[in-house]
Amino acid sequence: MKLFDELVDSGHAAVYLRQLLRGNRAPRASVPDAAAGPSEGPPILLIHGYLATRGSLHLLEQRLRERRHVVMSFRLGLMNVGDIRNSAGLIARKVESIVAQTSVTHVDIVGHSMGGLVGLYYLKRLGGRRRVRRLVLLGTPTRGTWSALLAVAAAPLGRASLQLLPGSPFLRELTQGALPVGPEVIAMAAERDWFAPVRTTLLQGVRHIALPTGHSGLLVEDQVAAAIDEVLRSPNRDAPPRPRGAIDQLDSGR
Repeated sequence: MKLFDELVDSGHAAVYLRQLLRGNRAPRASVPDAAAGPSEGPPILLIHGYLATRGSLHLLEQRLRERRHVVMSFRLGLMNVGDIRNSAGLIARKVESIVAQTSVTHVDIVGHSMGGLVGLYYLKRLGGRRRVRRLVLLGTPTRGTWSALLAVAAAPLGRASLQLLPGSPFLRELTQGALPVGPEVIAMAAERDWFAPVRTTLLQGVRHIALPTGHSGLLVEDQVAAAIDEVLRSPNRDAPPRPRGAIDQLDSGR
């Protein structure tokens, strides 16, 4: 069984790499005609991880759109190696721009790996509590990961690799204080994740879900998209009412 899991995870890694190479200018994922219909819930903002591109999100975006969600993503610089705080600031500005141009008032965020830290920093430090309904941390090492030492060699000028290390000043700042009241935070971890093992994804005050896959599988397996879809469709505790048709204004572009 272990050998089978390793083969499956290797296959996922190969698929992930192909999506990654689509780059930051990857076209929007296509949706079959059968999936056409009204949008479900607020728009979903996908945030990719460290040493990744918007292209790495392609399959997850497609599968969520097939499930009638409006999905967005943004470029976070070259391979997303810069200061996580700066990336969170970009997300904050993008969301406020969306709010200003449409009748959308809230978004759901799904952040893969370090992308979850970007979303969490936005939520806790940059006013995201006013705009985020749900934040899904997807294989996000909220307690840090020593695997980031490998990234220091790969991108020595990237501040994010140091911020990902356990006990870093950034992680101490991020985890200080309770989560804001209102938004729901869900941490989804991969049971066979060597970059962000389940123990590194634990965060006080959030719901935890473990899935039988690896770090790459979180972005390429359909069962993960199904789990995200189920979480985002679950009854909402305190979401404000949203005008009908507000979400569809975002479906024509990023």
